Amino acid sequence: MAFGGGLDDENEVMNEINMTPLVDVMLVLLIIFIITVPVLTHSVKVDLPRADNTPNEVKPETINLAIDAQGKIFWNETQINFEELNTRLITEANKKPQPEIHIRGDKSVDYEHVIKTMAAVQRAGILKLGFVTEPE
Repeated sequence: MAFGGGLDDENEVMNEINMTPLVDVMLVLLIIFIITVPVLTHSVKVDLPRADNTPNEVKPETINLAIDAQGKIFWNETQINFEELNTRLITEANKKPQPEIHIRGDKSVDYEHVIKTMAAVQRAGILKLGFVTEPE
């Protein structure tokens, strides 16, 4: 009665889990892992050279085109005419990477001057065009 857990009859089923076999299995698995892990990580020690593998990203330049109230075009603060704008844009379109074009148009300039400048940028083949505005 002391070892049976209060069972009166030998035919009664014991409703408690016997933890001893489970603990034995876990200890065997622990020993197997302790033995096999150093074997798996064993390798030849080699001092490898260090290298920088980050790509060199060349940031494209930004060209500011400004159109004042009279319709004059400025290339980075330098006044140019429309023919010179076309030749400079074609030269810039052939560069790798292509520059970004930022257009700043005066609020009182005719819409036609801004559209002509945008069309010249598109004809030259420059892909990145943006507008610069002032926040209210």
